[in-house]
Amino acid sequence: MFETIRLEKQGRVGHVVLNRPNSMNAMNGQMMKELADCFESLQNEHTLQVVKIYGEGRAFSAGGDIKEMMDPDNPMDIELVMKDVSRLAKALYTLPQVTIAVVHGASAGLGFSMALACDHVIAEENSKLAMNFIGIGLVPDGGGHFFMKERVGVPKAKEIIWAGQTLKAHDALAKGLIEEVTAEGRAMEHADNYANEVLSSPVLSRLASKNILHTLKLKELEQVLEMEASAQSAMRKTKDHMEGIQAFVQKRKPEFKGK
Repeated sequence: MFETIRLEKQGRVGHVVLNRPNSMNAMNGQMMKELADCFESLQNEHTLQVVKIYGEGRAFSAGGDIKEMMDPDNPMDIELVMKDVSRLAKALYTLPQVTIAVVHGASAGLGFSMALACDHVIAEENSKLAMNFIGIGLVPDGGGHFFMKERVGVPKAKEIIWAGQTLKAHDALAKGLIEEVTAEGRAMEHADNYANEVLSSPVLSRLASKNILHTLKLKELEQVLEMEASAQSAMRKTKDHMEGIQAFVQKRKPEFKGK
């Protein structure tokens, strides 16, 4: 059914696996669409009560696929992509399951926005977590502004977004961005333990509380997604964005001009 991800169901637990390991699960247009389709399909999957999200290979997700952004022969349709990104974020936020992000390696850009959208984030201690859109002259998308603000508040959200720093897991934990840090190679074990804890609790009560709290915020998320899509389209046309992309590819420090 999907080419860039896998959806597996085991009892009451679903597994959404990002499956572009040779690209560190960088999200191309196809993966963004498939994730959106997958999360929307899970809206009516009431036999599942927990969904774990993780990456195949060396990383959770390195973020948006820079190579696809730079492809002159098949340029990325940013408006179509942003529609899929918005579908992805809204569907993930409103899933009627407890969601667990299981992070190892890189979780950057849209990959980090997606992790922050989950109910419980577990990261291995050497993970690299980054809301690093600013490094290529873009703004967070996938609800990144919303999920960051929900977790740390507006002042801290601005600080983290503007800095674009790569955080180790313990730094992210200290800032309130994630819930758990584990030793290397132990994140999945901890995710399984948390899933079992959820499933042995009055899970319907948990899900009812999630629904109440998230429904209250849904209109705000929808507004943020619209604003992000508009801002991202505008930023893609700036000279700073092109300089950021070229500097990234050429592995040099960018020279931004504010244009």
